[in-house]
Amino acid sequence: MGYKSLKFEKDSLFLVAGGAGFIGSNLCEAILNMGYHVRCLDNLSTGKQENIDLFMNNPHYSFIKGDITDLEICMKACEGVDYVLNQAAWGSVPRSIEMPLYYEEVNIRGTLNMMEAARQQGVKKFVYASSSSVYGDHPILPKVEGQEGNVLSPYALTKRVDEEYGKLYTKLYGLDTYGLRYFNVFGRRQDPEGAYAAVIPKFIKLLLNDEQPTINGDGKQSRDFTYIENAIEANLKACQASHEAAGQAYNIAYGGREYLIDIYYYLTRALGKDIKPKFGPDRAGDIKHSNADITKAKKWLGFDGEWSFEMGIKECIEWYKLNLGTGD
Repeated sequence: MGYKSLKFEKDSLFLVAGGAGFIGSNLCEAILNMGYHVRCLDNLSTGKQENIDLFMNNPHYSFIKGDITDLEICMKACEGVDYVLNQAAWGSVPRSIEMPLYYEEVNIRGTLNMMEAARQQGVKKFVYASSSSVYGDHPILPKVEGQEGNVLSPYALTKRVDEEYGKLYTKLYGLDTYGLRYFNVFGRRQDPEGAYAAVIPKFIKLLLNDEQPTINGDGKQSRDFTYIENAIEANLKACQASHEAAGQAYNIAYGGREYLIDIYYYLTRALGKDIKPKFGPDRAGDIKHSNADITKAKKWLGFDGEWSFEMGIKECIEWYKLNLGTGD
């Protein structure tokens, strides 16, 4: 169950690209806590120094400030590495609609640089972040790998292209790649700031400050919100998956479905706030409903996804109360 009992070779070295970000820093922490070595690569454009300050004195940890759009940096970062966990990318569907060229450069060329560097440096496993956004306008729920619709944003397109490169790098070059289609990951250290912040930390911060959050749309959109522990488990189990499982993408989620308006009122109750939300326009490129079938990840990666939304949101709220300077 979970990932904490997984065993790797004694001096295994993991490269976490995008390791100063939300998911990346949690991966760094989990791997260090298991006693293995971590090299973090991040240009700190969306990742934060404070996310990795915790590890700076750990002898098993090292940091390279650099950009995945620079192949030379990627080659240096992959030197001597056993496992690459590539979380480095620019997120946010709406921002990608405003900046398509930048997303192509970072999310496609950057990921390709990382795959090529991993191939040339003899890395054992290359695990990379994909996204549930690749399902686009396909209407069927739950979402099943192999049943994708038309993508609705440049961000979604970059992730679909990454998956195609992953498939090719396994087939043509023998690099074991595993794409993880994250479904709305949330948890500690997720950034609550800015116009493109994820909805759960944003709501929590505003409510803690007695401010009125805005819900885009009618609040009846649903998401398979996935606690960070499930994402960590998927990454580490992919590092132990078979060659037969490589070259493919996998849904990573709990397999549930929560409506945004329900989450909002859950948070107001949990935080003891009586604040009604504002409603704004729908966000361009957003998918109305998402819910994952995780059968394939269970079969091929041994993925459990044991953290439910209810378990995760309780821990998440406590973390933000403590770290946003509010609480009992």
